[in-house]
Amino acid sequence: MEKHHIRRAFDRAADSYDQAAALQRQVCDALESSLPPGDGQLPAGFLLDAGCGTGYGAGLLAHRYPGHPLLLADFAPAMLARAREGDNGGLPLCADLEHLPLAAGGAALYWSSLAVQWCDLGHSLKEAARVLAPGGVLAFSTLGPGTFAELGEAFAGIDSHRHVLPFAPPATCGEAMLGAGFQELRVERRKLQIFYPDLRSLLRAIKDIGANQVGGARRTGFLGKAAWKTVEARYERHRSTAGLPATYDVVLCTAVK
Repeated sequence: MEKHHIRRAFDRAADSYDQAAALQRQVCDALESSLPPGDGQLPAGFLLDAGCGTGYGAGLLAHRYPGHPLLLADFAPAMLARAREGDNGGLPLCADLEHLPLAAGGAALYWSSLAVQWCDLGHSLKEAARVLAPGGVLAFSTLGPGTFAELGEAFAGIDSHRHVLPFAPPATCGEAMLGAGFQELRVERRKLQIFYPDLRSLLRAIKDIGANQVGGARRTGFLGKAAWKTVEARYERHRSTAGLPATYDVVLCTAVK
């Protein structure tokens, strides 16, 4: 993945993100439920929301741990600007999660919801370990290989482009946490779905949250009418009474430094 394309996609999605991010909020809520209950369960230090987006997760952290300062980090400036508008009291930091401009050992909590899949997981978690204080808590969510399974099936063989990223399996998350030196690992997997009336609405929603970079090779033109009809027909096989599903294979991880 070329990061400047990802950054541009999320910058463009900053204004539309909150309206389209129902599932992302569900994942934040699920990740929060795995955290220690209060300030006394964390060491001294700041809370880091790594890949804060528009700030929904930051609001949860500010409410749960009011005794800790909060730092908002994102590499998309427009997303960071949106997060600053929220009532979370966080300080902004425009930064890449693989290269955080922070001193070692200052964070009580490293939180990252649906952001590390855009990075090198091993590098990101080593940075998390570096900035965390001893006894600090790691909590992150990412996407597993079943994410957008219907989309991958619908586009299979249509052209030479890869339309869905090969997200890492949960075991890879555990290995990366161990490799970064974390202990007390917990990995949970959940299948979540959002339903849409048609395929165009589904793809628009993906674009509105900035995740239109889920593909590999970047397309320079549009699908032809025949190819598009084939994709639609394939996706229609997944229709239920609720509509067309977009499946998210969510992986929730926690650990302690």
